Amino acid sequence: MFKRYFIAAAALALLSACSTTDNLDASAGNAGDASRTTLPGDSHVAPVQADHAMQEADGPAGVAKVIYFDFDSFVVKPEYQSVIDGHARYLQANRSRHVVLEGNTDERGGREYNLALGQKRAEAVRRALGLVGASDAQIEAVSFGEEKPAVMGSDESAWSQNRRVEIKYR
Repeated sequence: MFKRYFIAAAALALLSACSTTDNLDASAGNAGDASRTTLPGDSHVAPVQADHAMQEADGPAGVAKVIYFDFDSFVVKPEYQSVIDGHARYLQANRSRHVVLEGNTDERGGREYNLALGQKRAEAVRRALGLVGASDAQIEAVSFGEEKPAVMGSDESAWSQNRRVEIKYR
């Protein structure tokens, strides 16, 4: 989780360093246009809407990509049904897309137990997606157990954020 924030902050810093506040003289700007020559092969390229491309790469827009679980449980809570529905509809409409469900646990419990619990959580989300109509061939369920915590800490606040399945499109 910290890595995501660090990458986002670094990207923001780089983008802000690229901005300019200098106003160019209008005649100087026009002079540059007049001296430009068109080379063979030059063509007009339409701008790409990055937001739309990112939405497609990340799955359905506006739908959460994390499902949280209670302690020592792999039952998908009813409050996440709209998340399941949104991803299932997206997968039905985009049959070429695949999703990886990454099951995670908090740090409590043994390594083997946590790997098994993380797998059960990922499989529970997989079954829920399948019940709503997503193809099983589009879904892969894996477990990281306690190995990839979203939040570092040894209290209920951290543990509750680490008991999750992350939905990642590829």
